Amino acid sequence: MSKLDQILVLDPPCDLKFKGPFTDVVTTNLKLRNPSDRKVCFKVKTTAPRRYCVRPNSGVIDPGATVIISVMLQPFDYDPNEKSKHKFMVQTIFAPSHVSDMDSLWKDAKPDDLMDSKLRCVFELPSENDKVNDVEVTTKAAPLMNFAKGDSSAATVPVTASGDDPEMKKMLEKCKRLQSEMSKMADENRQLKDDGIRMRKMPRSDHMTSNSTSLLGREASTASLPSLLVVIAAIFIGFFLGKFIL
Repeated sequence: MSKLDQILVLDPPCDLKFKGPFTDVVTTNLKLRNPSDRKVCFKVKTTAPRRYCVRPNSGVIDPGATVIISVMLQPFDYDPNEKSKHKFMVQTIFAPSHVSDMDSLWKDAKPDDLMDSKLRCVFELPSENDKVNDVEVTTKAAPLMNFAKGDSSAATVPVTASGDDPEMKKMLEKCKRLQSEMSKMADENRQLKDDGIRMRKMPRSDHMTSNSTSLLGREASTASLPSLLVVIAAIFIGFFLGKFIL
């Protein structure tokens, strides 16, 4: 009797690709789809069990269902001149009507009832384009993160958008108003701080002490306003950038 063809549909069908750098765990997914009208038991084997962690590594797939297998490659020193000899095998068998002991099922299975598919492991380093894209994403994300932390320079982030969109124009106008208000509040805050420093250096008197106390109270009250405005503006512009900047 000839060996049965694999009943499951594998994606990817032949190669498991792992993209470096390999200084940390690298994970790739393997999809197992059962197109039949019967339950199928599966288990995943590898020629390098110490180098990989597979979850789940066995189980039962219902008719028409799909299972996603996570294959995690452990960190290692990558040598581009060394070709990977690691391989995986997905072994399957039709499940009996009642599956109670999976170990006994595989142990007692007849070779003619088993189906299998083999996959080869491929290691890839990120291309130059991938590195450039990562840098661009980081560069775009940095101003927004600085704005959320209260960096006023982030308020001047340029935003490119279509001038024909009325909603976009309104959003841009609101952004400009917020930036203008923040700039004014920052100037007032600096002025109050300078006045407070000058008041502390002047000779003390009852009258001056009273005025200084009043001025310092105004300084503390006003100082809290830019922080509140920064939080509100960060939320608003964060929503705006997430919707329109890309």
